[in-house]
Amino acid sequence: MSDDMRNIAIIAHVDHGKTTLIDSIMKQTGMFRDNQQVAERLMDSGDLEKERGITILAKPTSITWKNTRINIIDTPGHADFGGEVERVLGMADGVILLTDAAEGPMPQTKFVLGKALAQGLEPIVIINKVDRSDGRPDDVINEVYDLFVSLEASDKQLDFPIMYASGRDGWCVNDLKDEKNNLHQLLDLILEYVSPPIVKADKSFAMLVTLLDADPYLGRCLIGKVEQGSAKVNDNVKAINLNGEFIETGRLTKLLRFEGTNRIPVGEVHAGDIICIAGLTNASVADTICDASVTTPIQSTPIDPPTMSVTILVNDSPLAGLEGRKVTSTAIRERLLDEAETNVAITFSENSNKDAFEIGGRGELQLGVLVETMRREGFELTVSRPNVLYKIDSNNKKLEPIEEVTIDVDKEYSSTVIDGMNKRKSEMIDMKSAEGDKVRLIFQAPSRGLIGYQSKFLTDTRGTGVINRVFHSYGPYKGEMSSRRNGALVSTETGMAVAYAIFNLQDRGIMFITPQTKIYQGMIVGEHSKENDLEINVLKGKQLTNVRASGTDKAVTLTPPRKMSLEQMMSYISEDELLEVTPISLRLRKRYLCPNERKRNLREQNDI
Repeated sequence: MSDDMRNIAIIAHVDHGKTTLIDSIMKQTGMFRDNQQVAERLMDSGDLEKERGITILAKPTSITWKNTRINIIDTPGHADFGGEVERVLGMADGVILLTDAAEGPMPQTKFVLGKALAQGLEPIVIINKVDRSDGRPDDVINEVYDLFVSLEASDKQLDFPIMYASGRDGWCVNDLKDEKNNLHQLLDLILEYVSPPIVKADKSFAMLVTLLDADPYLGRCLIGKVEQGSAKVNDNVKAINLNGEFIETGRLTKLLRFEGTNRIPVGEVHAGDIICIAGLTNASVADTICDASVTTPIQSTPIDPPTMSVTILVNDSPLAGLEGRKVTSTAIRERLLDEAETNVAITFSENSNKDAFEIGGRGELQLGVLVETMRREGFELTVSRPNVLYKIDSNNKKLEPIEEVTIDVDKEYSSTVIDGMNKRKSEMIDMKSAEGDKVRLIFQAPSRGLIGYQSKFLTDTRGTGVINRVFHSYGPYKGEMSSRRNGALVSTETGMAVAYAIFNLQDRGIMFITPQTKIYQGMIVGEHSKENDLEINVLKGKQLTNVRASGTDKAVTLTPPRKMSLEQMMSYISEDELLEVTPISLRLRKRYLCPNERKRNLREQNDI
């Protein structure tokens, strides 16, 4: 064992305070100068992570406490990014399970804890945010015990230590009666409770690649834990895959260790270290980087398969190429292949013409983040509605992904929510009263019924409800499910939208556009108040005349349009519609822009 090192991962549900706790740990262990300006959520380095307040990519860091280096891995809390969690837990020798003192264990808590227990890791449980006015730490501890039992934890895993913390205020204690000054008790417990990494220092160098990164100066970087041996800068190594097949040879041009938010170059690394290496061009996640004498690859944890997919196409609208720099199918294909290579939770397939690409992922959020990232990189593309991925079992029966849905809602809206979930072929598993006037509902629902439900849920609960979803299993196909969305208002003309026309058409439904928005034929400009699609002309201006009106003109007062995020638009569209994505604009459109083509396609479908 390497007594001067500990490797731990922090796991929790979304927004339970993992990244904020790591901020406080780094500040209290001397990673920054006293006068240094330090931002919030340091580990959330990406623009999307900072904007949304969620962790998307797992990232390692390290601190030094009592002459021991503690490597800490910050993991995503959302199940859509669970592929990151499954990989990085292999680098850890222990985990900290963070649970909100008010919300208690949530679906993603169950998801990430299940992965940690399956790998034999022994967790430290921290009840975070105990200073909340609605905190209920004693009840939450009982819920955590129940969760461990339901996940079939071993007796040793059930004997976990419990601590109470406020990550934002920077304290963590064994007992709420203790002085709440700092995180020293937590750091001492990590040294005492988490086992040092078991190292094989006498064997030849080998490490498993767990994460991929790109550096503007070093190029492709591979991150992983050194399982055995040691390596120095400029050593020659080879890469082999899980089957032991040779991939490439190369030289370790750089060895880097993580300290705080920085990567520090080192001359030599040893077994147990979590490191970043540069110098290899083809090796990827789950490959083994090793000395030439090593022939057996390090085994990797299998990744759960994707449950949802979208089709990505070239943007072929009349406004194509005006706002983006990367518009060709070749550029889109190369970018998606790179993503599938670095993100093992994403799958890639293409049609024979190589102009339509099907991307599989864990959920709408993961697919939406990929599209948003490409959009910011200057891509123009067209995205279809998300579709679930079905399976066929040994009895030739169709199976579909089922999700466990946890809903916290005021009691007055519970019947509306239950009715809405029943229409989506879901089954209620549990219903229990929470603090105050709240109730917690737990359902098992088919994934396809939940596509686009978020916005309806917020409307039904007047914005007060909280919904959390996590993949549960594949279950029998639930049968046909009717779409409950109204029809679309479709533009018949191309040009600039006119305020006078929008004003006169407002009674027809809810508008998505403002005056002076660029419009083209076949573009969806609003939602009809009825179930059928309606073709409208939003370019029709007021007829001008030199004869004065007998009465005063009515002032044009417009209702504010409905604004939707990229994920909401992806969920909103129907099978015959697409979402046009450019660096500047998001536009909803019909798959066939010409009304005659739409009618012809509808006739063909009816004939079939």
